[in-house]
Amino acid sequence: MSQIQPNSLGINKAPKDTRVVVAMSGGVDSSVVAALLAEEGYDVVGVTLQLYDHGAALKKKGACCAGQDIYDARRVAEMKGFPHYVLDYESNFREQVIDDFADSYLRGETPIPCVRCNQSVKFKDLLAVARDLGADCMATGHYIQRNVNPDTGRAELIRAHDHGKDQSYFLFATTQEQLDFLRFPLGGWTKDVTRQHAQRLGLITADKPDSQDICFVPNGDYAGIVKKMRPQAQQPGDIVHIDGRVVGRHEGIVGYTIGQRKGLGIGGGVSENNDPLYVVRIDPASNRIIVGPKDALARDILNLKDGNWLIDTPPAPSASPTCALDGEGVDHIPVMVKFRSVMAPIPATLHLDHEGHARVQLNDAQYGISPGQAAVCYINDRMIGGGWIESTAHSDIPLAA
Repeated sequence: MSQIQPNSLGINKAPKDTRVVVAMSGGVDSSVVAALLAEEGYDVVGVTLQLYDHGAALKKKGACCAGQDIYDARRVAEMKGFPHYVLDYESNFREQVIDDFADSYLRGETPIPCVRCNQSVKFKDLLAVARDLGADCMATGHYIQRNVNPDTGRAELIRAHDHGKDQSYFLFATTQEQLDFLRFPLGGWTKDVTRQHAQRLGLITADKPDSQDICFVPNGDYAGIVKKMRPQAQQPGDIVHIDGRVVGRHEGIVGYTIGQRKGLGIGGGVSENNDPLYVVRIDPASNRIIVGPKDALARDILNLKDGNWLIDTPPAPSASPTCALDGEGVDHIPVMVKFRSVMAPIPATLHLDHEGHARVQLNDAQYGISPGQAAVCYINDRMIGGGWIESTAHSDIPLAA
């Protein structure tokens, strides 16, 4: 009897014997993934997370996992003949994503809730549900590639073929265990190819526009959401120049981000030649906004916390149970790094010790880097992980921000 060869998902089973849970947000991407796998003969189960109150969700357009999107996902499943379940994760989402989003702003940070959602609700809670349903794997509509290294046998994450659609930045917190179970069928495609398949398959989501804003933030009004959830974010305070002068007043730190230039409400005569001022630092402890010239924004050191690394860290040194980043047992890895999702990766060195402590040293200083953002590292096109920016500094100026 001949041995069964791996199917298109890399599993040694016939498609009909392979159960795949597809995380269906209600958009065109996950709809195409589910429909294509069903067309290939896989045992597909669609799952959609309800993250909002039904009444409120129906009023909000362009939000994944909202009312219309749940309806669209259900229609696709009915049309293609596979089961579809809606799970109420509203409380999980509020606790793990929305509350963290609001609290992050109060700490003077710039949060990235899409990473938190993938890290907690989607790739932790939903993945556990997929296992409970007896799935062999879980597939999503993310634009990222998953390859198995033939030398190590380990799954690796590779930037999407279409770098303009690549979502690896938002998936840096994916663990190796999760990656072994996940599949990303669209990673080798452009969006045009996805829509062509949606048209061919007759999906109602074929012409559905991509969502642009953070799903729970109506019209991009981040400050409005935080003020509603955390009224203390509206406490007025001083705007202070880096030289110590009070140069204005603010109406709550939630209205400001590192690198901001416009909307500071500071009159002329503050700086020489009336050069523009930028938000250099946010100090929630004193409720102050610190401003200065653009040069004061320059940072080339990123100190990371809560890192997740898809590479082997150095072995622990035998002389000590711990080690400093500049001491024994530290890897100095040339990488490319992104600290914003839309930027092109830039060269840097990752200093990573055996406990996962990490610091990124940029080759050239950059501007407007904020705590709360993620620093995501790459070796060529392979995403090797990242961490949350806890503080930043300039190697010539020992000032944390």
